[in-house]
Amino acid sequence: MNKRIKLIPLILIWTLNFSCAQQESADHEPGKTERVATSEADTLKFTSAISAIFQDSKGNYWLGSKEGVAVYNGNSFTYFTTNEGLPDNQILSIQEDQNGIIWLAAQNGISSYNGKSLQDETRAITESSRADWEQSDNDLWFAAGIKEGVYRYDGNTLNYLAFPKPKVINPNNLYAVTSIAKGLNNMVWLGTYAGVFGYNGKEFKIINDETIGLDVEVAPLHIRSLFEDAKGRLWIGNNGIGVLLKEGDSIINFSEKNNLIHPASKRKGGPSMPGTLEHVFAIAEDEEGNIWFGDRDAGIWKYDGVKLTNYTKKDGLTNDFALSIFKDNNGLLWFGMADGSIYQFNGKAFEKKF
Repeated sequence: MNKRIKLIPLILIWTLNFSCAQQESADHEPGKTERVATSEADTLKFTSAISAIFQDSKGNYWLGSKEGVAVYNGNSFTYFTTNEGLPDNQILSIQEDQNGIIWLAAQNGISSYNGKSLQDETRAITESSRADWEQSDNDLWFAAGIKEGVYRYDGNTLNYLAFPKPKVINPNNLYAVTSIAKGLNNMVWLGTYAGVFGYNGKEFKIINDETIGLDVEVAPLHIRSLFEDAKGRLWIGNNGIGVLLKEGDSIINFSEKNNLIHPASKRKGGPSMPGTLEHVFAIAEDEEGNIWFGDRDAGIWKYDGVKLTNYTKKDGLTNDFALSIFKDNNGLLWFGMADGSIYQFNGKAFEKKF
């Protein structure tokens, strides 16, 4: 399994854009529920957007939506919702720690699952100072709702870390985390609506409208996805201005360069035309080094380094909005769609899995 943590794009305020080591016995821990989720048949019952996909070390697939979490073991589904102890049903991301504990980040809190029951971790979050911005090999990073900071679990403690006092450039944009990506040289990239914080354990690199030179009145940042590829290039997906590509100290508008922003586009989140790449909510890389994008209005795109290929409903997809893309333990790509369907790309075509 690729040891670089693969994180799925985070869904924070739905109406804006879709318009501590754990003990397995964990006796008497505060916030713990002993309820057991109900197992269902092999048909996924979600009908809302699949915002997170994850495969754990045992091979189970975890699927998150705003209806909760479904776990597929190869034969049937098990569901977790607020009835089983989730803080809410809108799932942002799913990860696994070094002890095999599954961590579920929801809009209003974080839960962990030890294989038997859910534990509410939100009550254990501690507020940390600037000096606590550090890194370890066991770090898991989570969005912190609308707070302008991030949660970090270091293998023992779950901390809230506030961002360095960010400069307000666009009052309509929050520095609330929408996407997280790990990169080379110990870099963790924290994407927010208003900009990117890159942290290497010692110092921050900040990318925002001002550092790029964007006019917030014309085409502001509105970041929804981040991904650093195997070459160390940082891809920044926006809701409105498409994909930015950072190579070294250079940042270009990749969508604009490839004529994938419509001439009449307002570049502020309105509906876009087919054949464009303006609203990018998911980015991933396959085993061959191709970069994949999930667009809100214009389907799925593949970039092979030279050519861009667009896949839409005409190619068999039931929906043109891929909200999440995940590479599994076997290197296969899974695509979570806005209508609750899930596809796998087999190298040639899309196969509907659920």
